[in-house]
Order: sequence, then C-alpha cells, then structure tokens
Amino acid sequence: MTVANPPRQSSASLPWLVIGCGCLVAALTFGPRSAMGFFQLPMITDRGWDRATFGLAMAIQNLFWGLGQPLFGAMADKFGTWRVLTLGGVLYAVGLLMMAHANNVAMLHIGGGVLIGLGIAAGSFSIVLAAFARKVSPERRSLVFGLGTAAGSAGMFLFAPISQAMIGTYGWSDTLSIFSILLLIVPLLAIPLAGNSSTGQSAQAEMQQTAAQALREAAGHRSYLLLVSGFFVCGFQVAFITAHFPAYIGDLGIAPRYAVIALALIGFFNIIGSLAAGFIGQRQPKPYVLAFIYFGRSVVVTLFLLLPQTPTSVIVFSVVMGLLWLSTVPPTNGLVATMFGTRHLGMLGGMVFLSHQIGSFLGVWLGGELYDLMGSYDPVWWLGVALGLLAALVHLPIQERPVVRAQPAAA
Repeated sequence: MTVANPPRQSSASLPWLVIGCGCLVAALTFGPRSAMGFFQLPMITDRGWDRATFGLAMAIQNLFWGLGQPLFGAMADKFGTWRVLTLGGVLYAVGLLMMAHANNVAMLHIGGGVLIGLGIAAGSFSIVLAAFARKVSPERRSLVFGLGTAAGSAGMFLFAPISQAMIGTYGWSDTLSIFSILLLIVPLLAIPLAGNSSTGQSAQAEMQQTAAQALREAAGHRSYLLLVSGFFVCGFQVAFITAHFPAYIGDLGIAPRYAVIALALIGFFNIIGSLAAGFIGQRQPKPYVLAFIYFGRSVVVTLFLLLPQTPTSVIVFSVVMGLLWLSTVPPTNGLVATMFGTRHLGMLGGMVFLSHQIGSFLGVWLGGELYDLMGSYDPVWWLGVALGLLAALVHLPIQERPVVRAQPAAA
C-alpha cells in the first residue's frame, strides 16, 4: 500500500491557533520557573531558612523536571497532548500554592521541588513542540519549533520584572498564589493541541511501534546517542551560568545591577536566537547548526575570560550568549522528529531532555563545589569550554535522515 506524501504547507496554511495556544502554554509554564530566584531572599528571610534549604528545593525541582519529561512525553504520545498539559497545569498550580503557604521545609521541597518540577515536565515546551510536530509538515517543523522555544524564552523575559513588581506590591506568598491561579488557564489553552496523530509516509509503521520498541530503536541509533550526549553539554553550560553568573559578576567587583541586566539580556536575545535557529534549521543541516552553536559558545566564553572583564564586556557576553542560549532546542527536537517520526516524539525528546537536566545538575553542583575547593569559578568555565568543543565535534557525524523501518504489508 502506498501512502502519499503530505502536501507542503505555506505559512498561511499553518495551524496558527494551535501554534498560538501552544506558545502561550510554553510561556506560562516556563515563566514562573525562571523567576524562582526572586523569591529566595524574601522567602528565607520570612521563614528563617538558609540559602541551602531553598537551593535544595530548586535542585529537586530540576531533577523531577528531568525525570518526569520522558514519562509525560510517553503519556502525551499515547493519550494525547491535552490530557498531559492539563495534568501539568494542575500539578504546577498545586505546587505553587503549596510553596506559597510552606511553613516547614517538607512543604517547600514537596511543593516547590517535586510538584512544580513534575508540573514543568508535563507542561513544558518539549510537550508542546511534540504536538506542533504532529500538526505541521516535516519541512515546517524547524520554524514552529523555533516559535515554541522563543515563546518559552519570552516567558522567562517577561516574568522576571513581573515577579519583582508583584513581590514588592503583594509580597512573595500572594504572588505565588496568583501565579498558581494563572497556571489553571493552561488546560483551556491546551484544547487546540488535543490529539496525537502522526502524518507522513511512515505514519502506519510508527503507529504499530510500541514505546518499548521505540526506546530500543533509539538506544541502538548512533546519531541519536550522539545527540543525547550533546544536549548534556547544553544543560551543563546554561545551568552553570544561570546559577552562578550573578555571583561571578560580584566577585569581579562589578555593580550588582549588571547581574540583573545580564540575565534580562540573555532572556531577550534568547528569543531572537531561538527564532533564528528555527529558521536556519529549515535551510541548513541541523547537525552543522548545532555544531556551530556549541563551538560559538566556547569561543564566546574563552574571549570573555581572556579579555578585560568590565561592565561592557558583561553586556556583550550576555547578548551573544543569549543568541546561543536555547537555540539548540529547535534543531535538536527537529533531528529527533526526522530520525524517528512523531509517534513517540514526546518520549524520545524527553529522554534527550533528561540528559540536558543531568548536565544542568552537574553544572550547578560543580560550580559551587569547585568554587568552595579552589576559590574560583574558572575551572568550571574552562570545563564548559572544553565540553562545548567536544559537543561541536560530536554533532558533525550525526546523520539527518529517517530510520529505515519495514513498511506494513498491503491489505
């Protein structure tokens, strides 16, 4: 039986309602999580906790985000995107509410750590991107992946000033409660993303493949394993900078306001970088795009460390690093969809993201540990440079083509 190729989609024929609602979901779920640092000082001051207590909650949050991603991705593949996004919104809302009223450490770690982490995993842009992939033709996926990733970046950029302003006006607890109510909009926004049907020549073969078979296929696929290893480096680099760059700027004797400016610039230019990566990934080989991004990060960090470090160099570094920040996401997810199709994209993309979160954990942890041992962040900076160069090399042999599967017999 012959399956016809899907028709090419013009920009006018793209499912803009699906894309728009998915982008809003990505912004809503990524925004509050990226603003957690603003709640640290007022919360620990009010509750009498130390920074290690709050930091452990955030570490638990990242861990459960990573562990939950493959699970919820598989659930979205099987039961549909809307159900999983709805579950994510509810878990996220309950976690924020529990964190808002946490009067003991256990409530903080369960609410702010476990529940919010699982809520992000079930409602993250990885789930949204998998839904996008099922709604558009393969040649348009890179573009819509860029849009979805940029939306998450926009949430990070917008929620920083919103959180600061609301904490100053309403207090940290009421702000978290308001965010909790806001997350309940996610199930409504997710309605257009309902369904999990695949399209394309291999759709029938994909539908017959079980999740276990998909995992075995991916585990034996060299290009997929190389992609997983590369995304580990992405997590290591961005998490280290997010967690330790403000302290590093302070160690340089630069005014603290530049730390706020730096993170805001990274968030803003992250939007541009994500859109650009999605656009370029439609026209250039995605493995080469990723190799360029990782190589570029290493060059930027090297120049930043070797040249005089001033407020101007901090701003320039933040702008360029922002362009390279989450620009890895559209081509990475695009490669997974190209290799294996969309039937199990949520699960297989989630496995790649789990690698990212393991790298994130190590980047944050090693940053603190090596600083305490050596009195400097330089060893981790240079480790990130070396890993970036390795990741650039790792992506070069990745083959951007579908796996070969036996087609179903004709009826």
